[in-house]
Amino acid sequence: MGDLDPPGEDDAGEDSERWPTFTAASVTGSIVVRTTEQGLPLGIRIEPSELYGKDPMQLAGEVLRLCQRSANRAGLERRKQLEAAGISAASLAHSGLPTEAGLARQEIVEEQDYDTEPQSWLRSI
Repeated sequence: MGDLDPPGEDDAGEDSERWPTFTAASVTGSIVVRTTEQGLPLGIRIEPSELYGKDPMQLAGEVLRLCQRSANRAGLERRKQLEAAGISAASLAHSGLPTEAGLARQEIVEEQDYDTEPQSWLRSI
């Protein structure tokens, strides 16, 4: 996927060892975000083709959806860690952390609700 750290941020690797980061990519892979567990973006990679001819609000919406997807996947990982640590199912139900089935349903609905297909099938060679 490539390095998502901004230039000059050499110490980001140290933080990523202490604080887990998560990534999510668009269907085409042309937009990739790296976030904290809460979905705060730490790095964004956008292919130049996404910047031309696309409504800025649409692009921003896609980045936001990817940050939310990344946070949801992080929440699922946290849930699995808590399950492995022996936290009861009742406590996990009250935690608000997503389940695998719930996350899968949400991602399917998200893909149907938002136009994530390329605006053109033509590409430069």
